[in-house]
Amino acid sequence: MTNFLVELQCPQCGAPAILEETDRMFRCEYCRVRSYLMRKDYFRYMLPDAAPENKELLFFPYWRFRGMLFSCLPDKTEHRFADVSCQAVGSEHFPDSVGLRSQALKLRFVSPETEGRFLQPVLSIREAMHIFGRRFNVCLQSPVLHQSFIGETLSLIYAPFYMADSSPTGSRQLFDAVLNEPISSSSPDNSDISLFRVGPPDWRIRLIPTLCPNCGWDMDGERDAVALTCKNCDSVWESGGDRFRKVVFAHIPKTGDNVVFLPFWKIRADVSEIELDSYTDMVRIANLPKVIKKDAKFHFWAPAFKLRPRIFLNLSRNITLFQPRQELAEGLPNVRLWPVTLPVTEAFEILKITLASFLKPRKLLLTLFRDIKITPKESLLVYVPFTQEHHEFVQPEFQQAVHKNVLAMSKNL
Repeated sequence: MTNFLVELQCPQCGAPAILEETDRMFRCEYCRVRSYLMRKDYFRYMLPDAAPENKELLFFPYWRFRGMLFSCLPDKTEHRFADVSCQAVGSEHFPDSVGLRSQALKLRFVSPETEGRFLQPVLSIREAMHIFGRRFNVCLQSPVLHQSFIGETLSLIYAPFYMADSSPTGSRQLFDAVLNEPISSSSPDNSDISLFRVGPPDWRIRLIPTLCPNCGWDMDGERDAVALTCKNCDSVWESGGDRFRKVVFAHIPKTGDNVVFLPFWKIRADVSEIELDSYTDMVRIANLPKVIKKDAKFHFWAPAFKLRPRIFLNLSRNITLFQPRQELAEGLPNVRLWPVTLPVTEAFEILKITLASFLKPRKLLLTLFRDIKITPKESLLVYVPFTQEHHEFVQPEFQQAVHKNVLAMSKNL
């Protein structure tokens, strides 16, 4: 679980910088200006080339997925971390994937100034995700009732190639521009390439200052944060397309020197096929041995930070079943805040998997689960206090704990 590295230039002074794949904010070591990477859909990278001069490069696209994969089966839920790639243009002339090159080489962002011809993707994102899912479904023994990709980092990676004469045969061959070696005995001719859309790259990375849109103050956040906080006007902002959008948030009050606030998404949603509107409904369908003293609206809960798949699902399930009812306070707590690294749109993807984890009897999954639709209605970012112990962050009221090493390792997810 290592991130690949990306070369970048500071938009303020032009100094070079090296980012990790999960970085969304960087601070220039020369001019000290902090910038945030914005994207409307997904990032586009290119592998470096070592092609001879005057060779026209042809960039072939690959979809790359990196994140958690959950597969709901009739008797259990399989989970794993995945890092895979596939062709974005179906062709027998090019390698099937980028392999380990994205981790071994320093990539660069694609820009309109990049010389060469770029093949435009033919395979859609949805089709690519189906391919990734089918690859992992082969080893599953039971039918897959539902599958979710969560915490995903989806990107498009362009690999460079060029046409040249082969020394032994003198024929035209397709060369890998990274190694300067022919990749196969057969090469695409111009008629093959003309079947695809080829042209200059029409995309550019956008870097904006990390200034609060409300008051202009410098916002705080870790390098991999998808939401930044402004302590000056007590606000939280998430990246959305080409700008920052305000996040509705609250926190469970608690004071102390050893308190750390971890972020969670509290989500209200409509669930079809079954009645799950209140705490009483949840106790009934989960078959919990609880006495209902006071009913309340049901909410899904999910961590707003990345974790290993098994721990992520267990934490989502346990806090959802606990249904916290503590009084929420406005504003940001004046203690350490764990960064938000999982956007709410990704948290929506865990809802059906969370439901499957406590739905009883399990046979309902076979009869109803495929038809169940969960439609999120509203969300709230809640900072939950955890007590810092020697090895863990502990929430005694929820009876939950997260190991510090697990959180540290999750920065690579």
